[in-house]
Amino acid sequence: VQLQASGGGLVQAGGSLRLSCAASGRTFSNYVMGWFRQAPGKEREFVAAIRWNDNGAYYAASVKGRFTISRDNAKNVVYLQMNSLKPEDTAAYYCAAEYGSFPLNAKGYDYWGQGTQVTVSS
Repeated sequence: VQLQASGGGLVQAGGSLRLSCAASGRTFSNYVMGWFRQAPGKEREFVAAIRWNDNGAYYAASVKGRFTISRDNAKNVVYLQMNSLKPEDTAAYYCAAEYGSFPLNAKGYDYWGQGTQVTVSS
């Protein structure tokens, strides 16, 4: 499984960004795709996750109502639409994949992409 994250950048507080995670290497039915973030000096934290074969999704409380996870089955891409961004959202964002289960912590995922940096200025 290969995961390629993109879409990060510098944005002012209140702005929006859309991250993409392109997945390849196998059929992703029954996979769960997750987004995590890690700020300097902090542990990697769960942001959102979605099942590949239905629309079941889960969000961290800190982003619920502002972020939306979605996927395009035809393109094998998972998105994270981030609105109303805050300076505390600044972090490296990572996408991850796991077969079958629906983990809400980083240890539950076997496959990871490289990070894409999101910086929100105040």
